[in-house]
Amino acid sequence: MNQVVTWVKAHPRLTAWIVLAVGMNAMVVYEARSVGLLLGQWAALVVATTLVAGLCVWIIGWEDDEDDEPAAADAAAGGKPTPAASKPAEPTDPAATAASSTKNSS
Repeated sequence: MNQVVTWVKAHPRLTAWIVLAVGMNAMVVYEARSVGLLLGQWAALVVATTLVAGLCVWIIGWEDDEDDEPAAADAAAGGKPTPAASKPAEPTDPAATAASSTKNSS
């Protein structure tokens, strides 16, 4: 059991993919049980569902990567945040940007 826990901690995204794929496939199989699909269609449905689960985990992982970048930068700077990293980005107003570009083109 300790080996399983160690593997899960070492591979969190792969574990999430497996768990999500099992859950999604269980729901798809349950809902499509009376549709009358052929064996090849079932196989394609399960493969497609598993790939979608992997894509979901990959996209969710983008947020984890963004959260890790400032921490890595802070550690490299000796624990002190850099001014650019600590300063939030200023939002841009699309209407103001469009108005200024039309003024410049006249």
